[in-house]
This record gives sequence, structure tokens and C-alpha cells, in this order.
Amino acid sequence: MGSTPGDEAGMSDTGLRVFHTGDHPCGYWPERIARDLVLDPRDERLSRLYPLALGAGFRRSGDLVYRPNCRGCRACIAVRVPVADFVPDRSQRRCLARNADVDVRIVQAERTDEQLALYRRYLQARHRGGGMDDHGALEFDQFLVGSWSQGRFLELREHGSHRLLGVAVTDLVGETALSAVYTFFDPDERARSLGTLAILQQLAWARRDGRSHLYLGYWIDGHAKMDYKRRFRPLEGFDGREWKAL
Repeated sequence: MGSTPGDEAGMSDTGLRVFHTGDHPCGYWPERIARDLVLDPRDERLSRLYPLALGAGFRRSGDLVYRPNCRGCRACIAVRVPVADFVPDRSQRRCLARNADVDVRIVQAERTDEQLALYRRYLQARHRGGGMDDHGALEFDQFLVGSWSQGRFLELREHGSHRLLGVAVTDLVGETALSAVYTFFDPDERARSLGTLAILQQLAWARRDGRSHLYLGYWIDGHAKMDYKRRFRPLEGFDGREWKAL
């Protein structure tokens, strides 16, 4: 990794070092080459500065806080939903009605055998051959929990049977926001649209807590796997300097 000043990454006045990674295959467009900016993972202030980093277009993966910084490509746009202004559309209301039998529980971000089993089933069904197929307990903890994040697991459970249907890994961003880190769910329950349900429940959680935004990570115009994020309106995108309505 090479280092770059914090100002370049939108982290001025923090004194936090920022590194750029070497080139690697893009996770969204395999034919493209990508690289990232990564905040110094050894800095003890990282958990405190994390809300500022999110506001500057960064995202968390385990203990790493990163932002795409590819040569000649700015396709990845950090997006967030202003919670107070969000109104579910017809399709999202149908999703809520279809899952009226789902109970929502927010728990500490601590791995259970039940969660790990569902996570492994999800990866095998949805990301086979993507490099995460052999994830076990260690990788689960490294990727979804980390050592310093203020995370929670939003569990979706079938009412009555209490069967675990999905888990939305969610960061508490100070007192002002939530960040959707990762969601995994039962691959046999496609009709429920559990990914959409998880975001709707995160938005409801943020509204109950009086939080201003739900961060949804990166959106790429024209990428089929990212298109669902545009359905959560209004949606704001970070242009490298400020947040604007998309």
C-alpha cells in the first residue's frame, strides 16, 4: 500500500493516514481494474472518526474503512436515504404485507451457530465461485463483526417457528445514522424479497431512533445488482465533495 494525505480523501484536519491499495480485479465489473483508499486500520481513533468517514463516502468491511479510488473510473457512488423523507412505494408496501408474519429482533453483533449456518448457505447459493464459498467462523467475525465497530444484527424470524430468515448487519453511526453493512438471508425464500425487507426494517429502526440517514454503501448506474438501491427514494449520492439528491 502507498500512503496519501488525508485531505485528498476528504478527511482533512484529522491527521489520519490514508493508504491506497495496489490494483486488483473489480468486484462489480470483472474486466476492469480497481483500487481503493483505506484509512489506517491501526489508528486508535478509527471508531470515533468512522461517522466522519461515512460522510466522506467511505464504507466499512470488517476493521477496514475504504473508498474506491480507481484510475479513470468513478462509477461507484456512495448513497444514503434521508430517513424522514422516505415513503415506501407500492412494491415495497407489498413486500411489507407479504412478510407480515416476520418478526424483527435487534441483537448484539455476536456470531451464533444459527447465523453462521445461514450465512454459509447464502454464500453457496448466491456467490458460488466468488471467493467467499469457504467462509467459516473466523471469516464471519472478521468480515461482519470486526473489533471496533458499534454494530448490531437485525434478525428476521418467521413468527411462530422463530426460524431465522435473514440477518442485516447494521452499524450505529454515532447518534445520527445507521449504515447497512451486509445482508444475508435464506436463499430458498426468494418470494419474500428479504433483501428489500431488511432495508425497510432498517429504515423503520432509524426512524424510531430519530436518526437522519441510512447509508446503503455504493450504487453503480447500469449495474443490475445495484439497481434495487434506486427504489429507496429519495436517495442521496456523494459526488466527492457533497451529498446531492440523485
